[in-house]
Amino acid sequence: MGCSSCGSGKDGKPGGCKSNGGCSTGGCNRMNTYDWLATMDIRDNDGFDLVEVSFKNGSRKTFFHNPPHTRAIIGDSVVVESANGYDVGHISLTGELVRLQMKKKRITEDTILQKVLRVANERDMEKLWEARNIERDIMVKARITARTLELDMKIGDVEVQGDKRKATFYYTAEGRVDFRELIRHFAKDFRLKIEMRQIGARQESARIGGIGSCGRELCCSTWLTDFKSVSTAAARYQNLAINQSKLSGQCGRLKCCLNYELDSYMDALEHFPKHADTLKTEVGKAVLVKTDIFKGVMFYIYTEQGKRGKFYPLKLDRVKEILEMNKKGEFPTDLIDIHSLIDVGEPEADYDADDLVGVIELPPEERKKRKNKNRNRNRNRSNNDRRPAKNDGPKRDGPKRDGPKRDGPKKRTDSRKPDNRGPKKNTPENKDKGPGGGPSKSGGGKSNSRNNNRNRNSKNRNNNNNKGKGDSKGPSDGPKKD
Repeated sequence: MGCSSCGSGKDGKPGGCKSNGGCSTGGCNRMNTYDWLATMDIRDNDGFDLVEVSFKNGSRKTFFHNPPHTRAIIGDSVVVESANGYDVGHISLTGELVRLQMKKKRITEDTILQKVLRVANERDMEKLWEARNIERDIMVKARITARTLELDMKIGDVEVQGDKRKATFYYTAEGRVDFRELIRHFAKDFRLKIEMRQIGARQESARIGGIGSCGRELCCSTWLTDFKSVSTAAARYQNLAINQSKLSGQCGRLKCCLNYELDSYMDALEHFPKHADTLKTEVGKAVLVKTDIFKGVMFYIYTEQGKRGKFYPLKLDRVKEILEMNKKGEFPTDLIDIHSLIDVGEPEADYDADDLVGVIELPPEERKKRKNKNRNRNRNRSNNDRRPAKNDGPKRDGPKRDGPKRDGPKKRTDSRKPDNRGPKKNTPENKDKGPGGGPSKSGGGKSNSRNNNRNRNSKNRNNNNNKGKGDSKGPSDGPKKD
């Protein structure tokens, strides 16, 4: 891991890991190579005088000749030659492993001309520390200048040489950029020798570093050296969803790890039958919806009026058998076969009443009913929320907000309540009263008319009796006249 937290001591050795300059964990540099020969008590008879020196926490590595008089070993900070002045770096690899790294990078010994001058002292390390501190400010100003000149480029990193005479700008661009005017501005502003290097998006991520979606440090900044092209076909072969945000890495390109397991998937797919997307049976047409490559299982469903039915897991032998029958014009009775049926379901577990959420699913009809009920409840709640709420809480002391009282109809003080139970029954007290308590206009219906006729008949009889008796003064049996 390329960390910049390790401070330097008085003698120029890192003080963070306490490994006396030779980091045992490989955490002070990027792209570290584990020197497994250094831990073995073996003497190298044929010494190799070339060493690997890393600059800026391993973001750049170069090979140099190491003369015997320097007495520099792995982990030492050394001063090395450069095209313009000198630079300061750390020896990251020595011995026979340097030869293997040169062979891997296709570098011959004849092309290496520069050498290690001496072990860095305290003044060299202070000057290097000053150079690292001004790199960020230089990069910010350089980006502003490039935007002012309207150049289609992005400056990703800046590296200042150890003697503060030269600065290298690493940038990314889609095509070629004419930065002649930009270099003039840089030389005028920074008073340094300027070098421009165009790199790709993956090389930029390797220099900057970061954490991937897997939670580990980026492969390009730890061990990956060659960047192979990655296409979306690699994701299709591995049955991955084509989601650009999930398949892209920190650099904005497709992740390099898509190629790691591609060969294993390609070997497993060779045993799968081709053109097996649909199978025809007497029950109906079955469509392939899922494939488990390493288990060798293909999942089919019947297409019934556009509905999704039950999954049928089939082995490769059964799928090939059905395809051969379809080529001959024959159709099996069903996809299910006793010999090819696979029980991929897990054993049913006992769930508590509180853990049933997300485990048991309702049928689609019951699910629609539940949705409609929930919608009605939500509508009722929204309507209730719109109504003014009653102030049933405790009264607060303070000035009342009510305005002046209005003279409205007074409340009823008597305890009698209005009778709203409909028309009353025909009782002797209410015979001559109407519906409002007054005299009845219609005579109270049939019962009132009968009573009136009886009174008239009784009056006529009394009058006839009085006429027959003459002027007798006896008490009259009939009712008195008003």
